[in-house]
Amino acid sequence: MTDLLRTHWKYILAGIAAPALVILFSSKLKAQTSSIKRNPYANLRAFLTMIQYAEGTYGKNAYKTLYGGQLFSSYSWHPNIAVTRGGITSTAAGAYQMLYSTWTTVAQTLGLTDFSPLSQDRAAIELISRRGALEDVLAGRFETAIDKCRKEWASFPGAGYGQGERSIELLTQVYQKAGGLMAA
Repeated sequence: MTDLLRTHWKYILAGIAAPALVILFSSKLKAQTSSIKRNPYANLRAFLTMIQYAEGTYGKNAYKTLYGGQLFSSYSWHPNIAVTRGGITSTAAGAYQMLYSTWTTVAQTLGLTDFSPLSQDRAAIELISRRGALEDVLAGRFETAIDKCRKEWASFPGAGYGQGERSIELLTQVYQKAGGLMAA
């Protein structure tokens, strides 16, 4: 985990709390774009929203979605339910579609004790950081961050997992609509 993440994780999470993710596309938020530009973590919030969109989980049930779209009911721990769809079997779950094996490793590293939305957000930020992309995300180097994270999320362009990759153009639009700013 980078020093930036260790030092500022509470502030980062405060800037990306689950309720904020649900309202990102509301018209009320559009009217507040100037305040987003002053929030140094707006790019991270937008990047996390974009991941949810790309992975097909964005919406009110994002944090309790299994691979394939079914829902689980308890946030006590990663559900570890293997789902087969389209010839692919996966234990991916939650807003960021983390595999059980990935979750257990990250949860141990961060000392997470549940699979709550806050824990899922922390784990996703850790995965971004492990890929060396956290500073790129914060700085708005969107395409660089996507490239570094493409092996973490199957829906990213160039991931190569055969699970329906999204185009960089579409992901850019979602990121920007969610308040993300591109580096100059």
